[in-house]
Amino acid sequence: MAIRSLICVLILLSTHCCFPTLAVVLKTNDAAPWTNEFESIELSCLIESISTTNPRIEWKKIQNSEPSYVFFDKKVSGDLENRARIREPATLVITNATRSDTADYRCEVTAPNDQKTFDEVIISLVVRVKPVVPKCSVPNSVPVGKSAELRCVEDEGFPKSQYQWFVNKEEIPDDPKTSARFLNSSYMLNGETGTLKFTVVRKEDAGEYYCRAKNDAGHAECGPQRMEVYDLNVAGIVMGVLVVVVVLLCITLGICCAYKRGYFANQKEAGNNYKVPAKGDGVDYVRTEDEGDFRHKSSFVI
Repeated sequence: MAIRSLICVLILLSTHCCFPTLAVVLKTNDAAPWTNEFESIELSCLIESISTTNPRIEWKKIQNSEPSYVFFDKKVSGDLENRARIREPATLVITNATRSDTADYRCEVTAPNDQKTFDEVIISLVVRVKPVVPKCSVPNSVPVGKSAELRCVEDEGFPKSQYQWFVNKEEIPDDPKTSARFLNSSYMLNGETGTLKFTVVRKEDAGEYYCRAKNDAGHAECGPQRMEVYDLNVAGIVMGVLVVVVVLLCITLGICCAYKRGYFANQKEAGNNYKVPAKGDGVDYVRTEDEGDFRHKSSFVI
């Protein structure tokens, strides 16, 4: 009985060795590669095992869940045409990568002569884009005790840029309590949006400010802009208001006096005060246009 079992095991082993299971198997060295814009990148698709001598190889680009061919029928197509090639056996090499190349790529190999005829690997490519010079907004002057907001915006970088602010070439920390230089400052710095907001401006906050936008691909800075901080002259403001009130009061009194003295009387009304003399018997009064007065003419009553 033991001899029969041993013979069966030997037969199974010999059968497995002579007739192995055939299957196409793929792998990749990097499932999440990255590159900077305008540089080259390889999307590795390695065939670990296969028995078919001429397998069908295809590459598809997947963006927004929509696949499109980038390698089909042994030639590069789509938006990678003239910018990519296949390195044997199935690796896709992209030259001069652009930000639009950020996507998932699927390598598909079909081997009709294998028992497992199909396999695939998915590679997620990220093309990083260096930030451009950000647009910075710094107020020219702010009174002491008032609030002020500085803005920094940049939309080209990928991944999304983070922001840093500097004053007089010294970096402003996210939390003023972490630095003795800014310990008494009252501000809020948002590195995600690029805003620096002072709730109460001090004289010490005056200086030259500039912003830096940065990501994994690099950084860019705007030019320094001066922010002045001045004292609010309350006494001067009050004095100015009083002067304006006095001037307006004087003008009002002058107009009232002029009315009372008749300087603004209606000339038409004064001209109409003339009364025409009553007509006498036999006398007609006629007003001439040139003289502006009346003259009489005699008439005879028969």
